[in-house]
Amino acid sequence: MTSATSANTTPSIFTKMKSLGLVSQIIIAIVLATLLAVVSPEIAKSFSMLGSLFVSALKAVAPILVFVLVASSIANQKTDSDAELKPIIGLYFIGTLSAAFIAVVMSFLFPTTLTLDLAGATANPPQGLGEVLSTLAFKVVENPISAIANGNFIAVLAWGLGLGFSLKHASSHTKTTVHDISNAISSIVKIVIRFAPIGIFGLVANTIATTGFEALAQYSHLVIVLLAAMLTIALVVNPLIVFLIMKKNPYPLVFTCLRESGITAFFTRSSAANIPVNMELCRKLDLHEDTYSVSVPLGATINMAGAAITITVLTLAAAHSLGIDVDFGTAILLSIVASISACGASGVAGGSLLLIPLACSLFGINNDIAMQVVAIGFIIGVIQDSAETALNSSTDVVFSAAASHHLTK
Repeated sequence: MTSATSANTTPSIFTKMKSLGLVSQIIIAIVLATLLAVVSPEIAKSFSMLGSLFVSALKAVAPILVFVLVASSIANQKTDSDAELKPIIGLYFIGTLSAAFIAVVMSFLFPTTLTLDLAGATANPPQGLGEVLSTLAFKVVENPISAIANGNFIAVLAWGLGLGFSLKHASSHTKTTVHDISNAISSIVKIVIRFAPIGIFGLVANTIATTGFEALAQYSHLVIVLLAAMLTIALVVNPLIVFLIMKKNPYPLVFTCLRESGITAFFTRSSAANIPVNMELCRKLDLHEDTYSVSVPLGATINMAGAAITITVLTLAAAHSLGIDVDFGTAILLSIVASISACGASGVAGGSLLLIPLACSLFGINNDIAMQVVAIGFIIGVIQDSAETALNSSTDVVFSAAASHHLTK
Protein backbone atom coordinates (compact mmCIF):
# COMPACT_ATOMS: atom_id res chain seq x y z
CA MET A 1 0.00 0.00 0.00
CA THR A 2 2.84 2.35 0.90
CA SER A 3 4.82 1.52 -2.22
CA ALA A 4 1.76 2.09 -4.38
CA THR A 5 1.22 5.48 -2.76
CA SER A 6 4.89 6.37 -3.29
CA ALA A 7 4.70 5.32 -6.95
CA ASN A 8 1.67 7.53 -7.46
CA THR A 9 3.25 10.48 -5.67
CA THR A 10 6.50 10.54 -7.64
CA PRO A 11 4.91 11.12 -11.07
CA SER A 12 2.70 13.84 -9.60
CA ILE A 13 5.79 15.75 -8.38
CA PHE A 14 7.34 15.70 -11.84
CA THR A 15 3.99 16.67 -13.35
CA LYS A 16 3.72 19.66 -11.04
CA MET A 17 7.30 20.73 -11.82
CA LYS A 18 6.60 20.52 -15.53
CA SER A 19 3.39 22.54 -15.15
CA LEU A 20 5.33 25.40 -13.54
CA GLY A 21 6.81 26.43 -16.86
CA LEU A 22 10.41 26.91 -17.93
CA VAL A 23 11.01 30.29 -16.25
CA SER A 24 9.64 29.11 -12.90
CA GLN A 25 11.81 25.99 -13.11
CA ILE A 26 14.86 28.17 -13.79
CA ILE A 27 14.10 30.37 -10.76
CA ILE A 28 13.77 27.28 -8.54
CA ALA A 29 17.08 25.98 -9.94
CA ILE A 30 18.78 29.30 -9.11
CA VAL A 31 17.52 29.23 -5.51
CA LEU A 32 18.53 25.60 -4.97
CA ALA A 33 21.96 26.14 -6.55
CA THR A 34 22.61 29.19 -4.37
CA LEU A 35 21.68 27.29 -1.22
CA LEU A 36 23.90 24.36 -2.20
CA ALA A 37 26.85 26.68 -2.96
CA VAL A 38 26.53 28.37 0.43
CA VAL A 39 26.07 25.15 2.42
CA SER A 40 28.58 22.96 0.56
CA PRO A 41 30.82 24.73 -1.97
CA GLU A 42 32.80 21.59 -2.87
CA ILE A 43 29.68 19.64 -3.76
CA ALA A 44 28.37 22.65 -5.68
CA LYS A 45 31.55 22.78 -7.78
CA SER A 46 31.03 19.16 -8.79
CA PHE A 47 27.89 20.24 -10.69
CA SER A 48 29.86 22.59 -12.94
CA MET A 49 29.80 20.01 -15.74
CA LEU A 50 26.02 20.44 -16.05
CA GLY A 51 26.45 24.13 -16.76
CA SER A 52 29.32 23.58 -19.17
CA LEU A 53 27.35 20.97 -21.10
CA PHE A 54 24.33 23.25 -21.39
CA VAL A 55 26.33 26.24 -22.64
CA SER A 56 28.30 24.01 -25.04
CA ALA A 57 25.05 22.58 -26.42
CA LEU A 58 23.65 26.06 -27.02
CA LYS A 59 26.86 27.23 -28.68
CA ALA A 60 26.93 24.09 -30.84
CA VAL A 61 23.40 24.41 -32.13
CA ALA A 62 23.25 28.23 -32.50
CA PRO A 63 25.43 28.69 -35.65
CA ILE A 64 23.76 25.93 -37.67
CA LEU A 65 20.34 27.16 -36.49
CA VAL A 66 21.08 30.69 -37.69
CA PHE A 67 22.54 29.50 -41.00
CA VAL A 68 19.63 27.20 -41.88
CA LEU A 69 16.89 29.46 -40.53
CA VAL A 70 18.16 32.54 -42.37
CA ALA A 71 18.60 30.62 -45.63
CA SER A 72 15.12 29.09 -45.30
CA SER A 73 13.45 32.40 -44.44
CA ILE A 74 15.00 34.24 -47.39
CA ALA A 75 14.45 31.38 -49.86
CA ASN A 76 10.79 30.98 -48.89
CA GLN A 77 10.10 34.69 -48.48
CA LYS A 78 7.08 35.85 -50.44
CA THR A 79 7.35 38.92 -52.65
CA ASP A 80 4.82 40.73 -50.43
CA SER A 81 6.57 39.77 -47.19
CA ASP A 82 6.50 42.43 -44.47
CA ALA A 83 9.96 41.50 -43.18
CA GLU A 84 12.03 44.64 -42.74
CA LEU A 85 15.36 45.01 -40.97
CA LYS A 86 16.19 48.69 -41.40
CA PRO A 87 14.03 49.90 -38.46
CA ILE A 88 15.48 47.21 -36.18
CA ILE A 89 19.07 48.06 -37.11
CA GLY A 90 18.25 51.70 -36.45
CA LEU A 91 16.90 50.78 -33.00
CA TYR A 92 20.03 48.74 -32.29
CA PHE A 93 22.22 51.76 -33.01
CA ILE A 94 20.02 54.18 -31.04
CA GLY A 95 19.89 51.79 -28.08
CA THR A 96 23.65 51.25 -28.02
CA LEU A 97 24.43 54.96 -28.35
CA SER A 98 21.88 55.78 -25.62
CA ALA A 99 23.51 53.23 -23.34
CA ALA A 100 26.95 54.80 -23.79
CA PHE A 101 25.48 58.26 -23.13
CA ILE A 102 23.77 57.05 -19.93
CA ALA A 103 27.09 55.51 -18.86
CA VAL A 104 28.78 58.91 -19.31
CA VAL A 105 26.11 60.61 -17.20
CA MET A 106 26.39 57.99 -14.45
CA SER A 107 30.17 58.26 -14.45
CA PHE A 108 29.97 62.04 -14.02
CA LEU A 109 27.31 61.85 -11.31
CA PHE A 110 29.07 59.06 -9.39
CA PRO A 111 32.78 59.19 -10.34
CA THR A 112 34.67 55.96 -9.67
CA THR A 113 38.34 55.64 -8.77
CA LEU A 114 40.29 52.41 -8.97
CA THR A 115 43.39 51.15 -7.20
CA LEU A 116 45.51 50.29 -10.21
CA ASP A 117 48.03 48.03 -8.58
CA LEU A 118 47.21 44.71 -10.23
CA ALA A 119 49.83 42.65 -12.02
CA GLY A 120 49.91 43.24 -15.74
CA ALA A 121 47.46 41.06 -17.63
CA THR A 122 48.28 39.40 -20.92
CA ALA A 123 45.88 39.91 -23.79
CA ASN A 124 45.78 41.09 -27.38
CA PRO A 125 43.48 44.13 -27.51
CA PRO A 126 42.82 45.93 -30.80
CA GLN A 127 45.13 48.90 -31.36
CA GLY A 128 42.64 51.17 -33.05
CA LEU A 129 39.15 51.59 -34.44
CA GLY A 130 40.43 50.71 -37.91
CA GLU A 131 41.57 47.33 -36.62
CA VAL A 132 38.12 46.65 -35.13
CA LEU A 133 36.41 47.47 -38.44
CA SER A 134 39.01 45.50 -40.40
CA THR A 135 38.44 42.47 -38.20
CA LEU A 136 34.70 42.71 -38.84
CA ALA A 137 35.29 42.88 -42.60
CA PHE A 138 37.48 39.77 -42.59
CA LYS A 139 34.94 37.93 -40.47
CA VAL A 140 32.36 38.37 -43.22
CA VAL A 141 34.41 36.43 -45.77
CA GLU A 142 35.41 33.52 -43.54
CA ASN A 143 34.88 30.01 -44.92
CA PRO A 144 31.28 28.98 -44.06
CA ILE A 145 32.30 25.67 -42.50
CA SER A 146 34.87 27.42 -40.31
CA ALA A 147 32.35 30.15 -39.48
CA ILE A 148 29.81 27.61 -38.23
CA ALA A 149 32.49 25.69 -36.31
CA ASN A 150 33.92 28.87 -34.72
CA GLY A 151 30.61 30.58 -34.04
CA ASN A 152 31.42 33.54 -36.33
CA PHE A 153 27.89 34.89 -36.71
CA ILE A 154 28.85 37.71 -39.06
CA ALA A 155 29.98 35.16 -41.66
CA VAL A 156 27.15 32.75 -40.81
CA LEU A 157 24.65 35.54 -41.50
CA ALA A 158 26.39 36.52 -44.72
CA TRP A 159 26.47 32.95 -46.06
CA GLY A 160 22.91 32.28 -44.88
CA LEU A 161 21.66 35.38 -46.69
CA GLY A 162 23.67 34.50 -49.79
CA LEU A 163 22.35 30.95 -49.92
CA GLY A 164 18.81 32.12 -49.23
CA PHE A 165 18.81 34.65 -52.08
CA SER A 166 20.38 32.06 -54.38
CA LEU A 167 17.58 29.60 -53.55
CA LYS A 168 14.74 32.09 -54.16
CA HIS A 169 14.41 30.82 -57.72
CA ALA A 170 14.90 27.14 -56.83
CA SER A 171 12.14 24.57 -57.26
CA SER A 172 9.37 24.38 -54.66
CA HIS A 173 10.63 20.93 -53.61
CA THR A 174 14.07 22.35 -52.82
CA LYS A 175 12.57 25.23 -50.83
CA THR A 176 10.36 22.79 -48.92
CA THR A 177 13.38 20.63 -48.09
CA VAL A 178 15.29 23.63 -46.73
CA HIS A 179 12.23 24.64 -44.71
CA ASP A 180 11.88 21.11 -43.30
CA ILE A 181 15.56 21.08 -42.28
CA SER A 182 15.01 24.44 -40.58
CA ASN A 183 12.08 23.01 -38.61
CA ALA A 184 14.12 19.95 -37.66
CA ILE A 185 16.98 22.11 -36.29
CA SER A 186 14.44 24.23 -34.42
CA SER A 187 13.04 21.07 -32.80
CA ILE A 188 16.52 20.13 -31.59
CA VAL A 189 16.90 23.64 -30.14
CA LYS A 190 13.65 23.26 -28.19
CA ILE A 191 14.99 20.05 -26.64
CA VAL A 192 18.22 21.79 -25.61
CA ILE A 193 16.29 24.70 -24.07
CA ARG A 194 14.20 22.29 -22.00
CA PHE A 195 17.39 21.43 -20.13
CA ALA A 196 17.95 25.07 -19.17
CA PRO A 197 16.97 24.61 -15.48
CA ILE A 198 19.53 21.82 -15.07
CA GLY A 199 22.24 23.73 -16.92
CA ILE A 200 21.64 26.95 -15.01
CA PHE A 201 21.66 25.03 -11.74
CA GLY A 202 25.20 23.89 -12.57
CA LEU A 203 26.30 27.37 -13.69
CA VAL A 204 24.99 29.12 -10.58
CA ALA A 205 26.25 26.50 -8.13
CA ASN A 206 29.76 26.56 -9.59
CA THR A 207 29.95 30.38 -9.93
CA ILE A 208 28.92 31.14 -6.35
CA ALA A 209 30.99 28.31 -4.91
CA THR A 210 34.08 29.43 -6.85
CA THR A 211 33.95 33.21 -6.53
CA GLY A 212 31.81 33.78 -3.45
CA PHE A 213 30.89 37.39 -2.76
CA GLU A 214 34.08 38.67 -1.13
CA ALA A 215 35.92 39.45 -4.37
CA LEU A 216 33.20 41.90 -5.37
CA ALA A 217 33.15 43.88 -2.12
CA GLN A 218 36.16 46.10 -2.85
CA TYR A 219 34.75 47.04 -6.25
CA SER A 220 31.18 47.54 -5.04
CA HIS A 221 31.00 51.19 -6.14
CA LEU A 222 32.10 50.31 -9.68
CA VAL A 223 29.63 47.42 -9.84
CA ILE A 224 26.78 49.63 -8.60
CA VAL A 225 27.50 52.29 -11.25
CA LEU A 226 27.57 49.65 -13.98
CA LEU A 227 24.36 48.00 -12.81
CA ALA A 228 22.61 51.35 -12.34
CA ALA A 229 23.42 52.31 -15.94
CA MET A 230 22.25 48.94 -17.27
CA LEU A 231 19.02 49.02 -15.23
CA THR A 232 18.34 52.56 -16.46
CA ILE A 233 18.59 51.33 -20.06
CA ALA A 234 16.52 48.19 -19.42
CA LEU A 235 13.75 49.80 -17.35
CA VAL A 236 13.64 53.43 -18.54
CA VAL A 237 15.30 54.07 -21.92
CA ASN A 238 14.25 50.87 -23.72
CA PRO A 239 10.63 51.15 -22.54
CA LEU A 240 10.59 54.80 -23.66
CA ILE A 241 11.84 53.83 -27.12
CA VAL A 242 9.27 51.02 -27.34
CA PHE A 243 6.47 53.34 -26.20
CA LEU A 244 7.34 55.90 -28.89
CA ILE A 245 7.06 53.13 -31.49
CA MET A 246 4.12 51.08 -30.22
CA LYS A 247 2.14 53.89 -28.53
CA LYS A 248 1.13 51.60 -25.66
CA ASN A 249 2.41 50.32 -22.32
CA PRO A 250 5.85 48.83 -23.13
CA TYR A 251 6.48 47.08 -19.82
CA PRO A 252 4.64 43.79 -20.49
CA LEU A 253 6.95 43.24 -23.49
CA VAL A 254 10.06 44.48 -21.65
CA PHE A 255 9.44 42.30 -18.58
CA THR A 256 8.64 39.26 -20.72
CA CYS A 257 11.95 39.63 -22.56
CA LEU A 258 13.91 40.21 -19.34
CA ARG A 259 12.30 37.16 -17.75
CA GLU A 260 12.50 34.69 -20.63
CA SER A 261 15.66 35.90 -22.36
CA GLY A 262 17.54 37.96 -19.77
CA ILE A 263 17.62 35.30 -17.03
CA THR A 264 19.13 32.66 -19.31
CA ALA A 265 21.61 35.13 -20.82
CA PHE A 266 22.65 36.27 -17.33
CA PHE A 267 23.97 32.83 -16.49
CA THR A 268 25.26 31.68 -19.89
CA ARG A 269 27.10 35.03 -20.27
CA SER A 270 27.07 34.66 -24.05
CA SER A 271 24.82 36.47 -26.53
CA ALA A 272 25.70 33.82 -29.10
CA ALA A 273 24.65 30.98 -26.81
CA ASN A 274 21.36 32.77 -26.09
CA ILE A 275 20.36 33.02 -29.76
CA PRO A 276 18.29 29.79 -29.67
CA VAL A 277 16.48 31.06 -26.56
CA ASN A 278 15.67 34.36 -28.29
CA MET A 279 14.50 32.59 -31.44
CA GLU A 280 12.07 30.53 -29.39
CA LEU A 281 10.84 33.63 -27.55
CA CYS A 282 10.24 35.47 -30.82
CA ARG A 283 8.22 32.50 -32.03
CA LYS A 284 6.12 32.58 -28.83
CA LEU A 285 5.57 36.31 -29.35
CA ASP A 286 4.31 35.49 -32.86
CA LEU A 287 6.81 37.73 -34.60
CA HIS A 288 7.51 37.51 -38.32
CA GLU A 289 10.00 34.67 -38.82
CA ASP A 290 11.60 36.27 -41.87
CA THR A 291 12.49 39.23 -39.66
CA TYR A 292 13.59 37.69 -36.37
CA SER A 293 15.57 34.90 -38.03
CA VAL A 294 17.96 37.65 -39.17
CA SER A 295 17.47 40.37 -36.53
CA VAL A 296 18.21 38.11 -33.53
CA PRO A 297 21.60 36.76 -34.68
CA LEU A 298 22.45 40.21 -36.07
CA GLY A 299 21.57 41.74 -32.69
CA ALA A 300 23.85 39.25 -30.94
CA THR A 301 26.68 40.79 -32.95
CA ILE A 302 25.90 44.53 -33.18
CA ASN A 303 23.31 45.32 -30.48
CA MET A 304 25.72 45.92 -27.60
CA ALA A 305 24.19 48.38 -25.14
CA GLY A 306 25.69 46.53 -22.18
CA ALA A 307 29.12 46.42 -23.79
CA ALA A 308 28.99 50.17 -24.53
CA ILE A 309 28.21 50.81 -20.85
CA THR A 310 31.09 48.60 -19.68
CA ILE A 311 33.61 50.22 -22.02
CA THR A 312 32.51 53.76 -21.14
CA VAL A 313 32.28 53.35 -17.34
CA LEU A 314 35.58 51.50 -16.95
CA THR A 315 37.43 53.89 -19.26
CA LEU A 316 36.17 56.96 -17.38
CA ALA A 317 37.00 55.21 -14.09
CA ALA A 318 40.58 54.84 -15.32
CA ALA A 319 40.67 58.53 -16.31
CA HIS A 320 39.32 59.62 -12.91
CA SER A 321 41.79 57.37 -11.13
CA LEU A 322 44.72 59.00 -12.96
CA GLY A 323 43.43 62.51 -12.33
CA ILE A 324 42.75 63.17 -16.01
CA ASP A 325 40.31 66.03 -16.48
CA VAL A 326 37.60 64.84 -18.86
CA ASP A 327 35.16 67.40 -20.23
CA PHE A 328 31.65 66.37 -21.15
CA GLY A 329 32.23 66.82 -24.89
CA THR A 330 35.18 64.44 -24.87
CA ALA A 331 33.12 61.98 -22.86
CA ILE A 332 30.39 62.11 -25.53
CA LEU A 333 33.05 61.36 -28.16
CA LEU A 334 34.02 58.39 -26.00
CA SER A 335 30.39 57.23 -26.01
CA ILE A 336 30.33 57.27 -29.82
CA VAL A 337 33.62 55.34 -30.05
CA ALA A 338 32.35 52.89 -27.40
CA SER A 339 29.14 52.34 -29.38
CA ILE A 340 30.99 51.58 -32.61
CA SER A 341 33.61 49.46 -30.85
CA ALA A 342 30.93 47.53 -28.95
CA CYS A 343 29.61 46.25 -32.26
CA GLY A 344 32.94 44.48 -32.67
CA ALA A 345 32.84 42.94 -29.21
CA SER A 346 33.08 39.18 -29.20
CA GLY A 347 29.90 37.19 -28.53
CA VAL A 348 31.59 35.33 -25.66
CA ALA A 349 32.03 36.10 -21.99
CA GLY A 350 34.26 39.13 -21.36
CA GLY A 351 34.45 40.15 -25.03
CA SER A 352 33.82 43.85 -24.36
CA LEU A 353 36.67 44.13 -21.84
CA LEU A 354 39.39 43.81 -24.46
CA LEU A 355 38.05 46.94 -26.17
CA ILE A 356 38.76 49.08 -23.09
CA PRO A 357 42.38 49.84 -24.17
CA LEU A 358 41.00 51.21 -27.44
CA ALA A 359 38.77 53.67 -25.55
CA CYS A 360 41.53 54.45 -23.03
CA SER A 361 43.80 55.53 -25.89
CA LEU A 362 41.49 58.55 -26.39
CA PHE A 363 42.84 59.95 -23.11
CA GLY A 364 46.44 58.96 -23.65
CA ILE A 365 46.22 56.10 -21.15
CA ASN A 366 48.83 53.50 -22.07
CA ASN A 367 48.11 49.81 -22.50
CA ASP A 368 49.83 48.79 -19.25
CA ILE A 369 47.35 50.84 -17.22
CA ALA A 370 44.45 49.93 -19.49
CA MET A 371 45.15 46.22 -19.07
CA GLN A 372 45.02 46.62 -15.29
CA VAL A 373 41.52 48.03 -15.77
CA VAL A 374 40.72 45.03 -17.95
CA ALA A 375 41.93 42.76 -15.15
CA ILE A 376 39.54 44.50 -12.74
CA GLY A 377 36.80 43.91 -15.30
CA PHE A 378 37.47 40.19 -15.20
CA ILE A 379 37.33 40.21 -11.39
CA ILE A 380 33.84 41.76 -11.37
CA GLY A 381 32.87 39.84 -14.50
CA VAL A 382 30.69 37.43 -12.57
CA ILE A 383 28.26 40.36 -12.14
CA GLN A 384 29.26 42.84 -14.86
CA ASP A 385 29.43 40.43 -17.78
CA SER A 386 26.32 38.55 -16.71
CA ALA A 387 24.25 41.74 -16.46
CA GLU A 388 25.76 43.07 -19.70
CA THR A 389 24.78 39.92 -21.62
CA ALA A 390 21.28 39.89 -20.10
CA LEU A 391 20.73 43.48 -21.27
CA ASN A 392 22.20 42.89 -24.73
CA SER A 393 20.31 39.68 -25.42
CA SER A 394 16.90 40.68 -24.05
CA THR A 395 17.06 43.97 -25.96
CA ASP A 396 17.44 42.02 -29.22
CA VAL A 397 13.92 40.66 -28.76
CA VAL A 398 12.50 43.92 -27.36
CA PHE A 399 13.53 45.89 -30.44
CA SER A 400 12.62 43.10 -32.87
CA ALA A 401 9.13 42.92 -31.35
CA ALA A 402 8.68 46.70 -31.29
CA ALA A 403 9.74 47.10 -34.91
CA SER A 404 7.55 44.17 -35.99
CA HIS A 405 4.56 45.78 -34.26
CA HIS A 406 5.26 49.07 -36.03
CA LEU A 407 5.53 47.41 -39.44
CA THR A 408 2.25 45.47 -39.07
CA LYS A 409 0.21 48.47 -37.91
